[in-house]
Amino acid sequence: MRYRIVHENKFFYETDVDQSLNYMRLKPRTDECQRLLSYQLEIEPASMTRESVDIWGNNVETFFIPEKHRELHVTTTSEVSIQKTPFIQSVPYKKEMQEIFHSPLFKKHYLAFLKSTPYTFLNDNQVEEMKQLLGPVENPAEYAVSVMNFINGNFDYNTETTDVSTTASDSLLQRSGVCQDYTHVMLGLLRSSGIPARYVSGYLYIGEESAMIGDAASHAWVEVMIPGVGWCGLDPTNNVEALENHVIISTGRDYADLSPFEGVYRGGGQTMEVNVSCTLLEDY
Repeated sequence: MRYRIVHENKFFYETDVDQSLNYMRLKPRTDECQRLLSYQLEIEPASMTRESVDIWGNNVETFFIPEKHRELHVTTTSEVSIQKTPFIQSVPYKKEMQEIFHSPLFKKHYLAFLKSTPYTFLNDNQVEEMKQLLGPVENPAEYAVSVMNFINGNFDYNTETTDVSTTASDSLLQRSGVCQDYTHVMLGLLRSSGIPARYVSGYLYIGEESAMIGDAASHAWVEVMIPGVGWCGLDPTNNVEALENHVIISTGRDYADLSPFEGVYRGGGQTMEVNVSCTLLEDY
């Protein structure tokens, strides 16, 4: 599958801004299943960017605007090809995989994706309740799918009940939210069961007749580390394996590690408009 993604961010300021420093994670990554074919960035007022890679392997672009401005427009245009094959629900859990999963070296290597964070925190009562409901972890791949099924079947997708600061504990309590909340809850449940899992931010190609749910600006899902297989994507919002419809921008421990756009400026308040279009170019 080949896609063109146009992502527009427009900032409108109440007063003149005479300085702004901005950090973006909007450039899709290239890995074994996804390839970034082209990428174009337009900034108005015009500014040069500095590119770097953060500790999680994400592309970060930084730019500074020194002159006064009342608006800031940032548009990225990306072309990406993806080739993925479904496999997580049919992974044979061999003895060697089990030995790796329970080894101290495996736990140490993926410690960052096993620890709770402010976004993924669940209290002890919630963890115990979910463990009794979901049972023990005999096969981490099957268990991860069970957690995804539970969240999708027991949560209501609602854009009004949560905001960008909502934690997994609050989302689990009210059983509602958006893709970010579904993802943080799933991360909290998997990590509390000893399964390394990370947050993924990207785009979801929905198409004209698709039943899948995704935010008009961006999407979030989970990747689980399965010994001997690697990182496997699961989308609890849609109860599917994250395959060729899912375009990865960045990964981290939770949303705080990979906010798409952040920065500081000197001036008054602001409002923001975000528009994203994801177009299928080729199916092969």
